[in-house]
Amino acid sequence: MPRSSSAPDALRQSETSLSKRKPAQTRKPRADSARNRQLLIDAAKAGFAEVGLAVSLEEIARRAGVGIGTLYRHFRSREAVVEAVFRREVEQMAEAVPQLLETSPAGEALHQWMHLFVDYIATKRLIAPSLGAAAGRSSTLYATSTELITRAISTLVKRAVASGDVRKDIDPSDLLRALVGVSYGNPDAGWEASARRLVDILMDGLRRKGR
Repeated sequence: MPRSSSAPDALRQSETSLSKRKPAQTRKPRADSARNRQLLIDAAKAGFAEVGLAVSLEEIARRAGVGIGTLYRHFRSREAVVEAVFRREVEQMAEAVPQLLETSPAGEALHQWMHLFVDYIATKRLIAPSLGAAAGRSSTLYATSTELITRAISTLVKRAVASGDVRKDIDPSDLLRALVGVSYGNPDAGWEASARRLVDILMDGLRRKGR
């Protein structure tokens, strides 16, 4: 007659079974939370663009397809929503670099990223009044964003120079200042179209002769 399992053996088997099941039980809530957060950030960005900075948090939650309680679980205030939108814009600028370099020649990748920079500034101009309050509470907000964007443009310029697509005398910091200038220098409503034309002109000046 087979010997029955002892209590410690049974307990170990039970704990092993639970530990194996635990990841499957916790993975979905975490994935849902991350998805809801991104939905809220996307909805906030769209709401700021279409309605303005005064768009209500209830409207943002409605656009995201979640309840207002879900919004407050992720963001304690309107300023926190604004900060999250800004941080995500900066992250996307950084994340775009390897994707662009993988799918396009280095010079064209730089050109496309420069247009993405105009998109980034368009969002930043929308949320600037509230973003100032968020930055005041978090001294690292602008410092981190500047570091990520500087690193992104430096990588792109280095690759474009190495490939021979652009001139060797380009300083990434100079180019970044030029992009800020073409994006902020025009207060008119049609500034974005103007900025994109100037980006194309800038790129023409960056290219090596004969390219």
